[in-house]
Amino acid sequence: MTDSTIVAMGGGGFGDNGLETPLDEHILSLARSARGRARPRVCYLPTASGDAAPAIVRFYSAFARRADASHLGLFDRSVLDLERFLHDQDAVYVGGGNTANMLAIWRVHGLDRILRRAWEDGVVLAGRSAGSICWFEGGTTDSFGGLDALPDGLGFLPGSHSPHYDGEPDRRPTYQRLVASGELPPGYAADDGAALVFRGTELAEVVAELPAARGYRVERGPDGTAVETQLATRYLG
Repeated sequence: MTDSTIVAMGGGGFGDNGLETPLDEHILSLARSARGRARPRVCYLPTASGDAAPAIVRFYSAFARRADASHLGLFDRSVLDLERFLHDQDAVYVGGGNTANMLAIWRVHGLDRILRRAWEDGVVLAGRSAGSICWFEGGTTDSFGGLDALPDGLGFLPGSHSPHYDGEPDRRPTYQRLVASGELPPGYAADDGAALVFRGTELAEVVAELPAARGYRVERGPDGTAVETQLATRYLG
């Protein structure tokens, strides 16, 4: 498990404009190390966006020159053996969108169990927004029309998570309220442009592609209020 890696991005990466970014390059460097391939295999999971074609095009635009890029669609599924397909990857990159819908679809296809085995076998798991919330026990989501708690994440990582911590005005106060009330367990938040890098289930470091982007630990204090601690963050440039 110490070689199992998850990169939970608060925001940023290719998803905004289809261009290569430092966070994407960091994921590629982790993927190269995972299996020793100079040109890693990276699969995009666009489930949260309903397998939206523009998101898939942006992924290939950012990754095809530097990796053996592929994507796995589940709304018009053509891959028979999902386990073999994903275990052949060096990294799986999950896009943003509706987290609750994505998790429900993954569970119907058995992808929750397959992704856990891939992660335990050393495939790097990464993603932004919905693709970062999903790895935790729960998090903040707008899947139901307004920002609220999502309590049934995959639970690969303990605790909860909030992406877009500085990018959406309601994210920070909502996450702090949910942690303070006990609706969500303590956890981690990430600004847009920052990513939490976990080795096994332990936070290894926080990296960022924007100079001011940061990661945070958010816990419930003894007086029942949220306590936020800014984490040391390495700027990738």
